[in-house]
Amino acid sequence: MRAFIRAFFLLALACLPLQAQSPNTLLPAAPQQGRTLTLAQAEALALKNNPQITIGKLRALVASQYVREVRSALLPTAYLSVTAVDANPGSRISAGGLNNPILFPRAAAGATVGQLITDFGRSTNLLSSSEYQAKAEEQNSAATTAQVILAVDQAFYNVLETKALVTVAQQTVEARQLLVDKVKALTDAKLKSDLDLSFSKVDLARGSLLLLEAKNNYETSLAGLSAILGYLDEQNLQLLEEPAAIAPPALDVSPLIRQALQQRPEVLALQQEVQSTQKFSSAEHDLWRPTVNALGVVGEAPVRDTHIPNWYGAVGVNINIPIFNGSLYNARAKAADLQSDVSRQKLADMRNNIARDVRNSWQDTNRAYERLSVTQQLREQASQAFDLAQARYNLGLGSIVEFSQADLQKTEADIADTDAKYQFQLSQIVLRYVTAAAR
Repeated sequence: MRAFIRAFFLLALACLPLQAQSPNTLLPAAPQQGRTLTLAQAEALALKNNPQITIGKLRALVASQYVREVRSALLPTAYLSVTAVDANPGSRISAGGLNNPILFPRAAAGATVGQLITDFGRSTNLLSSSEYQAKAEEQNSAATTAQVILAVDQAFYNVLETKALVTVAQQTVEARQLLVDKVKALTDAKLKSDLDLSFSKVDLARGSLLLLEAKNNYETSLAGLSAILGYLDEQNLQLLEEPAAIAPPALDVSPLIRQALQQRPEVLALQQEVQSTQKFSSAEHDLWRPTVNALGVVGEAPVRDTHIPNWYGAVGVNINIPIFNGSLYNARAKAADLQSDVSRQKLADMRNNIARDVRNSWQDTNRAYERLSVTQQLREQASQAFDLAQARYNLGLGSIVEFSQADLQKTEADIADTDAKYQFQLSQIVLRYVTAAAR
């Protein structure tokens, strides 16, 4: 009688449904509760701490100072001079120069003012070139900001995905551990064979390996996010996932390509660089043109020889006309022309690459969107197959191999569905980046 009661309870235990696997109930174990972080907070933190952002801003500031430096050639120059000389009165410098000024003991002070009248466009072209280059650096800084935000968004969703996969793996291990316990109880009661127990333990070991790999991927993605946010060490961050609307991608990629070519900061930067090199090329050609400068001096000599007046003053105009310099100006002009051609080719290459990237990203988004419904159907069908296989095994109509195969297919379907969800969000992030779309 006792043996009959024991067998009855064991059979009742075997008929209980195994715990269903769901990727949204358990979380990976963490050593301690870390700070919570939303996507917007992560982006703001990266823009504040990431060194690449600071480097881009500093380069833009450096370029603006170059503009001031070049503009100074168009502005007057003035300086004060104080001179004191003790010499043999009336002596002359007899060696070391073509001129032969008379030396007198004196002490004097004066001012000199110089102004470029015209160099027939060279200085203004140099100024325009530096201004375009400064604008290009501003666009490069904007491009760096967009790249950092893209990296933050990708790392953020990678952490969320790997965390969800840890949940799937952990629930798989718990469900398979429950199966091992039940099969062991039935095996001890001689109601199941040792083969069933061995198969269930193999499935448990596979689940444990899956959990270890998922946890390792989670830690790796968390370390990557911490580095992008500007931390030296891995941070224990608890990411808050905000619900995102799932909208189908655009039907035509052509408007997206046009938008990218008009708004991508990389394209705008290269356009400014092309303008800069063209202006610099014009300035190098202007080297052959005359340069006209005006100069004025005035001063007083309170201590002087009787042959020297107590004050002096003069104005003059100096015209320099280049005649021959060993083909230096020709070489500089040719090099500037070639550099301008290089910039135009770089811009054309950038346009081609951006058009390719937009098209590829749009196709990836379409594929990820279609994959959402397929993986959802796969998950539902795998869950139904798992329930049927579990019921057949509990009733003794199915083998452990059949049940293990259904369990494996359900786990793979859960992983595929979780991956499809986050891959679609990641593809949308990349598409927004390559098209420079507003957030």
